[in-house]
Amino acid sequence: MSAAVLLVSPLVFAHGVAEDDAAFIEGVSGVHLLPFLYLGAKHMVTGYDHLLFLFGVIFFLYRLKDVGVYVTLFAIGHSSTLLFGVLSSTHVNPYLVDAVIGLSVVYKALDNLGAFPRWFGVQPNTKAAVLIFGLFHGFGLATKLQDFKLSADGLVPNMLAFNVGVEIGQLLALTAILIVMAFWRRAAAFERQAFAANTVLMCAGFILTGYQLAGYLSTP
Repeated sequence: MSAAVLLVSPLVFAHGVAEDDAAFIEGVSGVHLLPFLYLGAKHMVTGYDHLLFLFGVIFFLYRLKDVGVYVTLFAIGHSSTLLFGVLSSTHVNPYLVDAVIGLSVVYKALDNLGAFPRWFGVQPNTKAAVLIFGLFHGFGLATKLQDFKLSADGLVPNMLAFNVGVEIGQLLALTAILIVMAFWRRAAAFERQAFAANTVLMCAGFILTGYQLAGYLSTP
């Protein structure tokens, strides 16, 4: 994904839902497990904010066991607030939530760069941070789903299916990222390129955050 896309397309800054998908979500009634499973997976695969964060999370994880731990923590946080937000109708300001999601990308880039102990003399607990930011990522999507008139008929099973789809999409996206990372890490220039990649990741997070804060400040 190029930096130019981030700069010119507002669609990448939030948990966007395609027009056709939105029409289906608002028009459907009853239990439709497979369509909502598909929509959940599609959201994760096309959710740039989630993928940027997860890319940062696994950047320096070399063992599948460690990848599994961190991804599970993120999934627990994401799933919890997604289901809670939609089913309880708990609403938070979408701009502020998405701004925090942008900051989650900044945090992980700084963590990968070793900035916290060097600049602030402290190293945050990375597992706790991934879990906490996972909660915000889930609320971010919940705020978008709350914009639709969701039918109460079949809402719980449909949302559960959507959530399972999100996790399936996450697994597919991570598999692709891990394959690319496995080849990249073999390159002699990986360490030097890793610094540049995380610097770009940090800038992308600041752009995401700034865009959302601008939207918040410009909204009456």
